[in-house]
Amino acid sequence: MENILVILLLLCGLSSTEGSKCDVPCLSDIHRILREHSAKLDELQTLNQAVRVAFSASLRSSEITLGPYTTFTPLAYTYVITNIGNAYNPITGVFTAPVRGAYHFEFYFGAHGLSSHGTAAVLVKNTEHIVAALESQTSGFGTAANGATLLLEAGDVVFMRLWEHNIIFDNESHHSTFSGHLLFTM
Repeated sequence: MENILVILLLLCGLSSTEGSKCDVPCLSDIHRILREHSAKLDELQTLNQAVRVAFSASLRSSEITLGPYTTFTPLAYTYVITNIGNAYNPITGVFTAPVRGAYHFEFYFGAHGLSSHGTAAVLVKNTEHIVAALESQTSGFGTAANGATLLLEAGDVVFMRLWEHNIIFDNESHHSTFSGHLLFTM
């Protein structure tokens, strides 16, 4: 920015030495414009530094199998690994966007194979199903994952639902996790 100021001053100085009126803004205009741009830049840098949002949580810290349920069931990931910015609520399982921006979410889950039930979960934005993952096998242990980058408005919510008639498993190894973070503000 200092280089731009020097160039403008030189141009203004050259024009004024030729006896003609300077077509470049006068020095007070240049200083005012630079102050305005500097203030806007400081404001953006402060906003980007102030808004730090990232979370990661697993379903539980001990062995549990949830489901099957007859309806889509919200999942509360209660074992919080990290919750920078406190935008994730481990009691409800809901992430609430603090600012408008691009956010990235991922989820992973595991379950013991059963012939009667698979494992399926869906990422939800407000009331809209965004992406789902499904794992189904008759025996053994299976996993699945998915994720998405979403444009969220301040106050939008994102959470996970267990698909109806499915199960999900977790234990101290944290097989079933839900994570998200702010990429940048808009």
